[in-house]
Amino acid sequence: MNEKSRTYFIKTYGCQMNVHDSERMAGILAAEGYAESASGEDADLVILNTCHIREKASEKVYSEIGRLKKAGGHRRIAVAGCVAQAEGAEIVARAPVVDLVFGPQTFHRLPEYLGRLDRGENAIVDTDFPAEDKFEHLPAPTARVTAPSAFLTIQEGCDKFCTFCVVPYTRGAEVSRPVQRILAEAAALAERGVREITLLGQNVNAYHGEGPDGAEWTLGRLVFALADIAGIGRIRYTTSHPRDVDETLLAAHRDLPELMPYLHLPVQSGSDRILAAMNRKHTAVDYLRKIELLRKARPDIAFSSDFITGFPGETDEDFEATMRLADEVGFAQAYSFKYSARPGTPAASLDGQVSDEVKTERLHRLQALLLDQQHAFNGASVGQDMAVLIEKPGRHPGQLMGRSPWNQPVHFDGAEDTIGAIMMCRIDRVAGNSLFATPLSRPQGTNRSVEASV
Repeated sequence: MNEKSRTYFIKTYGCQMNVHDSERMAGILAAEGYAESASGEDADLVILNTCHIREKASEKVYSEIGRLKKAGGHRRIAVAGCVAQAEGAEIVARAPVVDLVFGPQTFHRLPEYLGRLDRGENAIVDTDFPAEDKFEHLPAPTARVTAPSAFLTIQEGCDKFCTFCVVPYTRGAEVSRPVQRILAEAAALAERGVREITLLGQNVNAYHGEGPDGAEWTLGRLVFALADIAGIGRIRYTTSHPRDVDETLLAAHRDLPELMPYLHLPVQSGSDRILAAMNRKHTAVDYLRKIELLRKARPDIAFSSDFITGFPGETDEDFEATMRLADEVGFAQAYSFKYSARPGTPAASLDGQVSDEVKTERLHRLQALLLDQQHAFNGASVGQDMAVLIEKPGRHPGQLMGRSPWNQPVHFDGAEDTIGAIMMCRIDRVAGNSLFATPLSRPQGTNRSVEASV
């Protein structure tokens, strides 16, 4: 490959963890002398960082591979992420144009893979779960950080084994990073102007990392320590499980203004029978009790969630239980999907598969309710004063875009040199899913090290 024109393009599918993994891969490639390309057609190396959660995920990947092949050229094509982990060598067998396949636990080996390809090796496939900690082999993520918000991975993998989910098979068992390494990374991010960190994990509130005292720390205890880092004004975490909302986490929500009052807490169904079939190991009442405890700890907290309609065996009565639960909680936002069988998961072979027509009808009903709730939550923001973290320029000249404590996009007029600051704003109106506001105060905590061209 021509050293003078080594460029890369990463296409990311799926969750925030994949987005963060792509950022870390970009950091690796930058350290290896690669420059980012605006498109896959113009790049020397294309990485498809894949997700295996939703229906036809792998087909979308093969379609993209075919499109790149049709575009011609001599680029290298790599398939990374969960589809790569699940299908491995089958990808190369089906699409020989692919040069490299690696899973989410081995992307730290990317320089090694590229060196082997440079030496003439063909079709490298690595879907092992390595013994070493990949984070110890990655360049510091701060090199690419220019925004006031950043992701920080603290935990990977899942031991829950929900019957519909491939994560335990593609991401492996739960592993928590040591507290000291997380705190050091957060401090380095803060020094570069990051004001808000989002803690990532497939099951983030199951965090059980080793603390500096040798004891096992919970997520709640970790959040207390992160809140003490100078410059970090906001903390979020995702994705969580209802079973792992413990007393230390409730205390963090109660006592720390830095922990934002917005929580993604997936429930999937409101039917105890379906929850048992999903192996969720909680009931609808258990979930509602956790919501109650969180609201008691932080009265202004808002929730988002995940729902699946048409899980095998779901009856009309089961679905109505889901509608009742959603109506009782009142979500600020939610993600809902029709059940799709993931190969290799227990639910794929369950009896009572629901027709697509029924799944679709239920999904539409549920989404109508959830959309009404989202509109009601956003509408209630009008007239409120709230602190907005200014993230980047808006679409129009002189406009800025920030986030409310409840993760709503907020647009208002202001100067770009205030990016990275937190400003009090009064919400004037709602349009779509966005809020429009008038600034009420001078920005607080502007960090000039954050680039205005985020």
